[in-house]
Amino acid sequence: MNALRTTRLLLRPMGVADAEQIIAGAPANGASWAPGYPSPGDRAAATRFLGACADIGDPSPFGSYEIARREDGLVIGGMGFHGAPDAQGHVTIGYGLAPSARGMGYASEALRALLHFARDRGVVCVHGDTDLDNIASQRVMTAAGMHLVDEDAQLKHYRIDWDGSTGQQ
Repeated sequence: MNALRTTRLLLRPMGVADAEQIIAGAPANGASWAPGYPSPGDRAAATRFLGACADIGDPSPFGSYEIARREDGLVIGGMGFHGAPDAQGHVTIGYGLAPSARGMGYASEALRALLHFARDRGVVCVHGDTDLDNIASQRVMTAAGMHLVDEDAQLKHYRIDWDGSTGQQ
């Protein structure tokens, strides 16, 4: 599968070797990672990806992606799906950027690309959540067109729909 391209970014599908390198914290020869990448969240996503590969095979295209800047190839974060769409056509996403890449609009740009990608493949609803105090992540989801739909003691829950329900686009 090819990388998803935006104006400034490439979302490269993660493979088994990529996931193993992320978990080990050691980039492949020639790869360049931003300071602070991979985070514990990136390692957790890579572990989840390897588990999916072992259980069901490569989950692509609904797997994980490394976010790299097009200008220099520097990997600045990760983004992806927590699995294939369910029977109703819903998926859940997650993402994170290295601290050195935050505040530049990269996460919103990457999330918009992933949302369009999901919609083009028949997904009718994308879910995401963030900690109550993670204002930056809340802004990312809002900027990408997602809407706050619920809040509990720990998380704010967002979603975007393309089937006429909450957050219709």
